[in-house]
Amino acid sequence: MQVEEDPLTVKVDHLKEKPYNKDDDVIKATSFEVISTLREVLRTSSLWKDHVQTYTQHIGDFNYQRLADFGAAISGANKLLCQEVLEELDVYKRLKFTLELVKKEMEISKLQQSIAKAIEEKISGDQRRYLLNEQLKAIKKELGLETDDKTALSAKFRERIESKKDRCPSHVLQVIEEELTKLQLLEASSSEFSVTRNYLDWLTVLPWGNYSDENFDVHRAQKILDEDHYGLSDVKERILEFIAVGKLRGTSQGKIICLSGPPGVGKTSIGRSIARALNRQFYRFSVGGLADVAEIKGHRRTYVGAMPGKMVQCLKSVGTANPLVLIDEIDKLGKGHSGDPASALLELLDPEQNVNFLDHYLDVPIDLSKVLFVCTANVIETIPNPLLDRMEIIAIAGYITDEKMHIARDYLEKNTRQACGIKPEQVEVTDAALLALIENYCREAGVRNLQKHIEKIYRKIALQLVRQGVSNEPDQESLGVTVNEESNSGDSITAKDEIVKDPAVEDASVANNVTNPASEEANEVNLTTEAPKEDSTSKKTDGVAEDAADKATEKVVVDSSNLGDFVGKPVFQAERIYEQTPVGVVMGLAWTAMGGSTLYIETTKVEEREGKGDLVLTGQLGDVMKESAQIAHTVGRTVLLEKEPDNHFFANSKVHLHVPAGSTPKDGPSAGCTMITSMLSLAMGKPVKKDLAMTGEVTLTGRILPIGGVKEKTIAARRSAIKTLIFPAANKRDFDELASNVKEGLEVHFVDTYSEIYDLAFQSDAGTEMI
Repeated sequence: MQVEEDPLTVKVDHLKEKPYNKDDDVIKATSFEVISTLREVLRTSSLWKDHVQTYTQHIGDFNYQRLADFGAAISGANKLLCQEVLEELDVYKRLKFTLELVKKEMEISKLQQSIAKAIEEKISGDQRRYLLNEQLKAIKKELGLETDDKTALSAKFRERIESKKDRCPSHVLQVIEEELTKLQLLEASSSEFSVTRNYLDWLTVLPWGNYSDENFDVHRAQKILDEDHYGLSDVKERILEFIAVGKLRGTSQGKIICLSGPPGVGKTSIGRSIARALNRQFYRFSVGGLADVAEIKGHRRTYVGAMPGKMVQCLKSVGTANPLVLIDEIDKLGKGHSGDPASALLELLDPEQNVNFLDHYLDVPIDLSKVLFVCTANVIETIPNPLLDRMEIIAIAGYITDEKMHIARDYLEKNTRQACGIKPEQVEVTDAALLALIENYCREAGVRNLQKHIEKIYRKIALQLVRQGVSNEPDQESLGVTVNEESNSGDSITAKDEIVKDPAVEDASVANNVTNPASEEANEVNLTTEAPKEDSTSKKTDGVAEDAADKATEKVVVDSSNLGDFVGKPVFQAERIYEQTPVGVVMGLAWTAMGGSTLYIETTKVEEREGKGDLVLTGQLGDVMKESAQIAHTVGRTVLLEKEPDNHFFANSKVHLHVPAGSTPKDGPSAGCTMITSMLSLAMGKPVKKDLAMTGEVTLTGRILPIGGVKEKTIAARRSAIKTLIFPAANKRDFDELASNVKEGLEVHFVDTYSEIYDLAFQSDAGTEMI
């Protein structure tokens, strides 16, 4: 209680607890529970440990009253509850109050611990994820694959376009700037971000205004074209004309050249040679069966997995804006539900439109006017007319036998021998074998099948040589011994250099002319082995020479007599069935996808009754050929009435006309004059002139109209040893343009009316033009 105010003086009376029994079990148990609870709390709180240490140092040991006061003091309870503990003088109750407060504190401590643990786990997981993400970013940055760092992406795109800024069109630069700004505003996790990033990737990687330096040296181009291809003078001339125009103008304008011809004549390889001659980058893609316009024009960017069209992919691949693009199989374009690719190609190929070619994906105009387009096709009839109108057609008819011989000897055989690892001295393929291979196995216009057969021959030769123990690999062991011994003994440098330069010189020095064991009787080839000369100053190489002598092998000779052992039975038999065609049989000339061929038109009389004249057709003929037969029957009756008025053969006879090779479909109008001649031969009982073949479309009035495939048909006639040919007069220019070796030795007649053919086939030799 207060005694004085100034100075402040108070009187303090210490309250004494009520008497209690220290040995009371209830009090002991309560105090023990308080102590146990305090210990649990102390395990989780280091702050409470400091309180205990301070208390024991300054106050001393615990008793029941102090224990109660201490527990209440550090319990963190509010003041009122702590005051109740102080005011309570009953020790048991006092301990009980403290126990309640400490128990509550323990529950709070457990709750705090669980909260801390949960937060710690969350923080630990976040930290782990953050650490892994940072590591991933670092790895991607090292590999150049960083996607999340928009600044780095923008820097990469700007760096790409920086070198092209001077040549890049302004509208393209504007689009790139807009897209880069857009990229900075997008979240890296959004789908729009990926679309924009891919779009910028394509825009910045294209070679805007980057043109390769063209070579306008005509002589160099001529040399390259002659190296790669034999013949094809008209094709080479057109390419040289293109180069000459570019030389005079100082720049070359993109053109569209269409190479048409049968398979295997080298259309695709010609395109590659043109690119090499012009020093342009080469890109090829095939449109055979293409039915999706998006392959040419690209997809809209909104589609999943959208891609630009083939031309944009081409520019990215070659890195220049003026490549040579070869569009293969343009005659086999498809047409699907997603549009017409042929119409889409118009914008790509048309010189008036491709200055501003618009790809759906890029959506910015691209200048393709400097691109040289070369298309290939087997037949031009299936190319849509609007597309064909924009092309310059160069027809490649195929190769005659002489040209095939040159190609086989100078190109195919040499490349195949190297590919098979065979040395020139180990094998000899005679000219007779190549000629037999061309005539009896590979008559088609191209040389692809010829290459396959030559490869087949050399594979069998390789197997034969290996079975004989031949190995063209350098003998490393003997080489090492020889070099070491000579270097140690100080022998002549010349001898050492010879061995080092050609490790297999032993094999080459003793290579012999050997025959095929299977054909020793058919080929007279001498087997000789030259013994190596002994050098008194190089006795240490005797062992190597002996090994080389042991490796002497026979030279394999492939001749016409043993060709069947390598390529099997002949595929083609002689097209000429008759040495002298009988009555009613005439040889015609036909064009096929494999080139030209000869075929017989056969006519015979089935029955003869007055007024029963009729015509029966067989041979799997098409509609056009059936109509030609009907026309031929009518014209034949007219001619017969004119030449032999008393002959009523057609009026009273049922005639059967057949074209052999009935399993092969045949169609076309060019057999008209041949059919008339065959029917007249039967009607008059006269065979046609020996070694005669003809072709031409005929009208009801007997006029002879021009036909196609003059070169192929002429080649087919030469193959069958035909000496006299009849062509429509309108085809004289086509024939005159043929190479001299194709025309040599042929007797050719050009006619306007069938009456001229009648005179040539059955009577006089008037009108002959000898080549």
